[in-house]
Amino acid sequence: MLEVLKNLWETSGIATMTWQQGVMILISFILFYLAIKKQYEPLLLLPIAFGMLLTNLPWPGGGIFHPDWFQGEINWKALGGGGEQDPGLFDFLYIGVKMDIFPCLIFMAVGAMTDFGPLISRPSSFFMGAGAQFGISFAFVVACLLGFDPQGAASIGIIGGADGPTAIYLTSKLAPELLGAIAIAAYSYMALIPMIQPPIMKLLTTKKMRQVKMEQTRPVSKAEKICFPIIVTVVCVLILPSVAPLLGCLMLGNLFRESGVTDRLSDTAQNAMCNIVTIMLGTSVGATAVGANFLKLETVKIIIIGLCAFAFATVGGLLIGIVMYFLSGKKINPLIGAAGVSAVPMAARVASKVGQKENPSNFLLMHAMGPNVAGVIGSAVAAGILLTLFG
Repeated sequence: MLEVLKNLWETSGIATMTWQQGVMILISFILFYLAIKKQYEPLLLLPIAFGMLLTNLPWPGGGIFHPDWFQGEINWKALGGGGEQDPGLFDFLYIGVKMDIFPCLIFMAVGAMTDFGPLISRPSSFFMGAGAQFGISFAFVVACLLGFDPQGAASIGIIGGADGPTAIYLTSKLAPELLGAIAIAAYSYMALIPMIQPPIMKLLTTKKMRQVKMEQTRPVSKAEKICFPIIVTVVCVLILPSVAPLLGCLMLGNLFRESGVTDRLSDTAQNAMCNIVTIMLGTSVGATAVGANFLKLETVKIIIIGLCAFAFATVGGLLIGIVMYFLSGKKINPLIGAAGVSAVPMAARVASKVGQKENPSNFLLMHAMGPNVAGVIGSAVAAGILLTLFG
């Protein structure tokens, strides 16, 4: 009987648990709280937290995920079984991250859910979207100064784009060992946009600026909406081929939406496909946050740099918005510049909410969607540039 009890103890997870695993399990509980109670990006934060929980529960004699297989190229031989370690569930799911399948499909869903009309009707929004990418440049420089190599610094820098799928896409290629920390930082700060952006908006703009009511933009024809994703794809991919997977899927999803002949495909991309991929992407990314790899000083650096990147992205968009405020004869509300970060549509909603607090009759949401959509395109292009330079 004692021998049986001894064997049960030795083969239990409790006997083999490390302090790192215990800490990561506690962190997953915190993420559960933020996702469920506070409703901070719950659609992704919840599966990320559960993936983190599963991968850090002790698995004597095996594991649900082996991140060492994915630091470089995928170990296809190990995935076939028969090696020292049998593959686990997340070893297979992570292939969708490593091969760029999940981030690209998420972008297709985003394209199917997004109306590019506000951007088409006011092309100057591209400048505000571009200005918000300043956070990427800032974070890249700071990360290099803090000792990260160019590939790691580029992966950390993309957090400033406020675009989770893009951050995952780039990091899985350049610095897969940092994926867990970068993904959690990116989605956590995206969820905290309503807390991060308003103080910066009020600091850089005057009350008079925030009260500006913008005129309704011109109507956009169906032909323009159909041609836009095709033209953007051709131009951007010809100039920067590395951006083709992300940007191509984004524009394909939008073409499903606007063509008027693929309602079923558009509906599938927006709902069923998006939900399925979100589950697999979130849990597999969360599984990369293995305690032994996650609990390092560089993780703290990533979290701090990521926060600064978000702040400076907001600053960059606002500064361009202020410039356009004066160039337009004070007809453009600079708050919409803060929506240049690509967290769609949260950043646009925050800009609209801040403007409405200053002037209850002010409705900036559709105006802010222009820079917001431009930020999505801008972050994808920035990722393509970084991949070309450091990939």
